[in-house]
Amino acid sequence: MLMNQEQIKEIIPHREPFLLVDEVLEMEAGKSITAVKYVREDEYYFQGHFPERKVMPGVLEVEALAQAGAIAVLSLPENKGKLAFFGSIKEAKFKHQVVPGDTLTLKVHFEKLRSRAGTGKAEAYVDDKLACKCEIMFMFE
Repeated sequence: MLMNQEQIKEIIPHREPFLLVDEVLEMEAGKSITAVKYVREDEYYFQGHFPERKVMPGVLEVEALAQAGAIAVLSLPENKGKLAFFGSIKEAKFKHQVVPGDTLTLKVHFEKLRSRAGTGKAEAYVDDKLACKCEIMFMFE
């Protein structure tokens, strides 16, 4: 493990119940990141999505990917203290359901990174199964 949740909180402002990254496994700041989200039975969203068949909402899979990406770009010294906001989400596809007990592996590779914005390819996996993929664009403030 490269970074635990307490170290992650030093980089991004997200907090429970909306912090969706538990650990960073690998990172090259500004270029790529591999992180994990341990999907727990007691996650707040499972109370309503769906009580009879708990499935992590796809939008939260995308948010977890975005948070992982934010960790990588905000780890650059020139971005310290900035916030990253969504600019767009393109070509989101959901291939495999994420359920309690799963470990969601989050991978983001940046294609373009400028001083005020960037884009990256993002993929989330459960074991070796692709759960979600999309292109994310973000802006710094």
